[in-house]
Amino acid sequence: MSKVKIETSMGNIVIELDEVNAPVGTENFTHYVMDGFFNGTIFHRIIPNFMVQGGGMLPGMAEKESGTAIENEADNGLKNDRGTLAYARTGDPHSATTQFFINLKDNDFLNHTGKNPQGWGYAVFGKVVEGMDIVDEMAKVETTNRMGHSDVPFEDITITKTVLLED
Repeated sequence: MSKVKIETSMGNIVIELDEVNAPVGTENFTHYVMDGFFNGTIFHRIIPNFMVQGGGMLPGMAEKESGTAIENEADNGLKNDRGTLAYARTGDPHSATTQFFINLKDNDFLNHTGKNPQGWGYAVFGKVVEGMDIVDEMAKVETTNRMGHSDVPFEDITITKTVLLED
């Protein structure tokens, strides 16, 4: 299993990617890590007791241009449990690109239940293996509304660098 270190302004988080059960999501995430895409982006949405989201916005809430959307593989058997990473998306189940979230608790209602608009769910592709304490600290920061977005950290939490770790 590949691991990625996400260096943030609040500390480091190490995630383990699940290329066996989530090959599409893992390949997509690894591609963006290798390109340095996430460097300088922020965790732009934080909802305590739910999730922290990042991977697509720059400071000031400017959306960073991403590549092509990927196929939703939320039917891979992985669950949106505490500490897992899943892709954020629009109402289109197959619209995920770079934005991801880390579940702060077991969020069963986000799991795949069927290949229909209500049931697609959110595709899990990895889990935090180090630094969940950092994620929990992120969940405690003060948030505000900014540029038409809610739950935005009052002070930016920046992803300074992502690194693919050698096995």
